[in-house]
Amino acid sequence: MKSRRLVAAGATGLVVAMLAACGGGDGGNSASSMYTWISNASDRAQWEAFVTAAQQEDPEFDLRLEGPSFEDYWTTVHTRMGAADAPCILTTQAARAQELDDILMPLDDLAAEHGLDISMYNDAMIEALTVDGTVRAIPYDAEPVVLYYNKDRFAEAGLDEPGLNYTREQFLADARALTGEGRYGFAVPPVFTGGPGIPLSSANGNVPVADGELQLTEPGFVEDMQWAFDLVAEHGVAAAPQSGDPTDVHLQEFTSSNAAMIIDGPWFYETLTSETDGEVGIAVVPSRSGEPRGNIQGSGFGISRSCDDPDTAFANIMKITTPEVVGEVGRTRGTVPSVARSVDAWAEGKPAQDVAVVEALLESGIPLETTPTWNELETTFTRYSSEGYRGHRSAEEILTMLQESVR
Repeated sequence: MKSRRLVAAGATGLVVAMLAACGGGDGGNSASSMYTWISNASDRAQWEAFVTAAQQEDPEFDLRLEGPSFEDYWTTVHTRMGAADAPCILTTQAARAQELDDILMPLDDLAAEHGLDISMYNDAMIEALTVDGTVRAIPYDAEPVVLYYNKDRFAEAGLDEPGLNYTREQFLADARALTGEGRYGFAVPPVFTGGPGIPLSSANGNVPVADGELQLTEPGFVEDMQWAFDLVAEHGVAAAPQSGDPTDVHLQEFTSSNAAMIIDGPWFYETLTSETDGEVGIAVVPSRSGEPRGNIQGSGFGISRSCDDPDTAFANIMKITTPEVVGEVGRTRGTVPSVARSVDAWAEGKPAQDVAVVEALLESGIPLETTPTWNELETTFTRYSSEGYRGHRSAEEILTMLQESVR
């Protein structure tokens, strides 16, 4: 559902939608209101799916929804939460929870008072949604980053398909075999979080942030980022992105069959399997060992510090994050549920290997931890990434500059 890349044109203004049960409810109660991103009809349908699923248990449940596009959400959420009529409930990506520290209420005491067993949610997501030792949102999904590949392209090249074990050496050999005649083995966007560097590094156990501090210049992370740059600069298995390229340029290259492989999240599974020129499969992100490991991303529902009725707001969050609700939303909307026993609902109708890949990564996945200045880091990396992919600057140079300039 990550609309950070698939945003409908003309939908950047404020959108307000009433999602009410047949029995009605107090539409003016801020504890029954949520501020979130609504970039397009797909986003609206996503949130409606949570309400509809919750109404199966409580027909009287209602939730008022408002919000701008995904891009505008992160620049408006602080202002909106400071208004007198602000909704109590708001959404956050796990990777942006640190950024919203000042407006997200700690939820540990509320969870204890309401008897919510937080341990049933994916460990990596809870860790990523924890800020200064307190849980700030209840996750509704847990999305392990995966490798998408075009099965038809692999068959044409006479290559074995990747799966639950995929080494870097085999990935590079496959990418070389799939490159030629104007087409590439791989595609990369110009961005940091959505690019291949962090997932490739995470698969080796190297992460950009530890204990709340940037560690971009740690040797392992630098080496892995250079390996990602070299896929273009040295090996030529992908086209170099421009800093001004759309952030979904790799998706466009993949769906048109110009690129045989990309790295991204399960939130694009339905889009890529239905719109790609060729049959699509998923595999683990390649690593030195080849074993399944990588970062898990996702989002959750939190409560504003300014909320005047946090008990009711938390009770409403509990209604849209039960195993039954996140499972039903996973079944109908494709988000991988944050509760392990609900993953079977998401898996319905999907190939056994694709399900096995996601389940393996859920077991071994690590959280994507960020910092309050992550948005600035993202913007700066995008500005210089094309120089890295073209070999004009090394990963060490770019990451050192980021480490020193973005605090």
